[in-house]
Amino acid sequence: MVWVRSPVYFYKRGETFYFSRAVPSDLQHRFDKRKVEVSLRTKSEPRARKSAAALSDRLERYWDSLRMEMIYSRELGLSVIEEATARQASKLTFDEMLELYHRLKGVGKTKLFFEGSERSIRYLKDCLGHNSVDGLMPGDAGLFRDYLLERGMLASSVKRVIASVRAILNLVIKERGLSGPNIFNQVFIPEDPDKRSRPPIPLGEIQRIQNECRSADDEPRWLIALISDTGVRLSEACGLLCADIKLSDAISHLVIREHPWRRLKTSSSNRQIPLVGAALWAAERIMEQPGQFAFPKYCSPNECKANSASAALNKWLKPRVSESCVIHSFRHSLRDRLRAVECPPDIADAIGGWTTVGVGQGYGKGYGLAVKRKWLRQFASP
Repeated sequence: MVWVRSPVYFYKRGETFYFSRAVPSDLQHRFDKRKVEVSLRTKSEPRARKSAAALSDRLERYWDSLRMEMIYSRELGLSVIEEATARQASKLTFDEMLELYHRLKGVGKTKLFFEGSERSIRYLKDCLGHNSVDGLMPGDAGLFRDYLLERGMLASSVKRVIASVRAILNLVIKERGLSGPNIFNQVFIPEDPDKRSRPPIPLGEIQRIQNECRSADDEPRWLIALISDTGVRLSEACGLLCADIKLSDAISHLVIREHPWRRLKTSSSNRQIPLVGAALWAAERIMEQPGQFAFPKYCSPNECKANSASAALNKWLKPRVSESCVIHSFRHSLRDRLRAVECPPDIADAIGGWTTVGVGQGYGKGYGLAVKRKWLRQFASP
């Protein structure tokens, strides 16, 4: 174990650096432990030094705020509630906050809901170095954002984590009557510097790829073909059960619904999509195979491996599609193909599971399979 002290406290255990600093003696009665110790999650000493310095600075500001609280209380003739009473009144922990959120919001939720919120709170505790809701300071939201970005997260992932923490804290503020605003409400998150828009795949390339899929005739190619003429998201397709593929109904179709191993992006994602063209061929090939899952290579009762599928499929697609096109580009292409045949926007939204703007869109049962199939058939290959 190697210690480094100048001007912050951190040490190396194995290959990883850790931050460690004692709680000041005059404040130890406010906490349930005498030392703050967290992993800095890096093997790089320069990064560890930078992260430890930031964490040490946050702790100093937090501790100073507690000291000022005690000074102001004495000047105003107020008695500070000490020890257990103080902790009971105001020392709600992040773990207790999470437990309350799960109890009130977790009814009927999938395993992914609980795992995602637990992971977000774990990140928050690791970043701030404490477990106290009362210890949150206005600048901590920005520091948390920077911590997540320094971990190598994409901006989209950072947005999801902060949105999760924001929702948890909003509930606690309402339920426990906590004072002050939610510090995570207005935090700015920059876009990824290398983020590029995903262009649609030209129709000629789609048709060539569909022909190659029929020739290769294996599970990864069935997945590509299914996406190419339905526009489903990759995660939606990977997480399908064979029971979600309806070939014996009057109109063959997919049922996109939430499963314990794969949640859906929005409520609009729950939908039925007619099977036509290459997608119908792929569905028929899938149903000829034994098993519970449509794509067992990428899905199991424990997880949906959409990221693994994305890497493999994009590697195969790269020499076959225009520059910057990826598996998700089929979804963009479907929208353009629907526009080309003058499909009404609200029907296109119903096919793709896109959220439709407008109060009136929330009324009625929506469009049936026959209407959706009518428009998909206008451009799908036989």
